[in-house]
Order: sequence, then C-alpha cells, then structure tokens
Amino acid sequence: MNKKYTADESQFLKQIGSNVRKLRKKIDLSQEDLALKCDVDRSYMGRIERGQNNITVLTLKKIINTLDIEVSEFFKVKAK
Repeated sequence: MNKKYTADESQFLKQIGSNVRKLRKKIDLSQEDLALKCDVDRSYMGRIERGQNNITVLTLKKIINTLDIEVSEFFKVKAK
C-alpha cells in the first residue's frame, strides 16, 4: 500500500476484500473472471481482495452488481 491507513481503515479495507472473495467463491467465479466482468485488471482485483487498495464506490458497485447481490447483503458477510 502506498498510502498509510489507520489500523481501523486498514481493517475495513481487508473486510471489504474478504467479502468480495467469499461472495465470488460462493458463486464459483474465478478472480480473473470477476475482474473481466467488472472491467478491472486481474491484479487490481487481487489487491482489492487482499485489502490493499481503497477502491472507489463505483468499482464496488460494479463488483456487487456482478456478484448479483444487494448492497446490504454485501455488508452482511461476516468474517470466519
């Protein structure tokens, strides 16, 4: 990460990434396929899933739409 985030911010980004990964795997979609459907680079999708990038709201919207879920459902995903 180029930018320094607070511990709370870093944890939030990691939770977003974890939610993306869990929901992607739930529908048996590869990281590369999700990236292609969202029109983002595969390596960028990997950084999102690892919580290394502060993604834009519009990118998150693309991901949520591609996963075919509601925004509220995305944020209900809990860590194991």
